[in-house]
Amino acid sequence: MFRLSDKGEKIQQMFGAIAPRYDFLNRLLSFGIDRRWRTKAVRLLKYREGSRILDVATGTGDVALEIALRTPDSVKITGADFCKEMVDLGAVKVAASPYAGRIDLKVAACEDLPFANETFDSVTIAFGIRNVVDRKLGLAEMWRVTRPGGRMIILEFSTPRSLLFRQLYYFYFRRLLPVVGGMFSRYNAYKYLPDSVLEFPSQEEFSRMIAEAGFRNIHLHELTFGIATIYVGEKE
Repeated sequence: MFRLSDKGEKIQQMFGAIAPRYDFLNRLLSFGIDRRWRTKAVRLLKYREGSRILDVATGTGDVALEIALRTPDSVKITGADFCKEMVDLGAVKVAASPYAGRIDLKVAACEDLPFANETFDSVTIAFGIRNVVDRKLGLAEMWRVTRPGGRMIILEFSTPRSLLFRQLYYFYFRRLLPVVGGMFSRYNAYKYLPDSVLEFPSQEEFSRMIAEAGFRNIHLHELTFGIATIYVGEKE
């Protein structure tokens, strides 16, 4: 049975602690741009009538709900997250939505997805892959559960290429964001966010990791001057 590392357990506990204010702070700290980013990622989904789609690190279910909004009624969505507190809040949101019959939420880590091989036509993960301690295993698991011809879509923060914009971004991310986050939730959690983004591999390095996991036809979509990047890969 899979067991989180000590680092993974600490990240899990951190997200559990900030879960009640998570959605509010996402909107506040991103000025609402995160919704547009998620919508752009979901528009890249590959599906057909009766497809199954998996959203990894689903959190409180924002991406799962966006997928339901933009796909036919025959498409079923599963959301998986390693933090039970997040999943519990997501279940409340899903139950209050028009898509309760189409979305199923589970507590599960990216490194140990409880699904059979080749189950899903698309697999997504938004702002979650940097929190996966063993990223190679997590990517391998996402490849395993994707059907041949299916697609993986990863939305994650990245480093802007423009030097001027990067400096402004770093100032906001390192100085202002933890303070504002700490006013409404836990300072340490919102200090972790910029730290985890700055430690994340470059676009080129992460693209290589995706390829090493087995995905092909990998391409990138930069968002908002490179603050975030959508990575798309396909399983042949």
